[in-house]
Amino acid sequence: MVSAGVEVKISRLESIVEQIGEAVISTTETIERLAERLENLSLQVEAQGKQVQQQGYQIFALCDAVQSLAESQDDSLKKLTQLTQSLDRLTSLIQGQV
Repeated sequence: MVSAGVEVKISRLESIVEQIGEAVISTTETIERLAERLENLSLQVEAQGKQVQQQGYQIFALCDAVQSLAESQDDSLKKLTQLTQSLDRLTSLIQGQV
């Protein structure tokens, strides 16, 4: 009788240990999947960071180009103003001779 009771307890312990083992294996697999996902996310964030940095460089280059264009536009406007003034003087001279 005592032996049958001990066997039942051992059987229950074996079942509990088996369930604990299965839970540990399941948890380990879940953690491994989460680690893989985390690594993938990390790679994506790194790639996006590089894209943002590249876009920053492009924006800087664009701003520089716009500034150069504005300066060129300003120079052109000054030259056009000078040309207009010269044409006005020339017109005045021509009108004065007529």
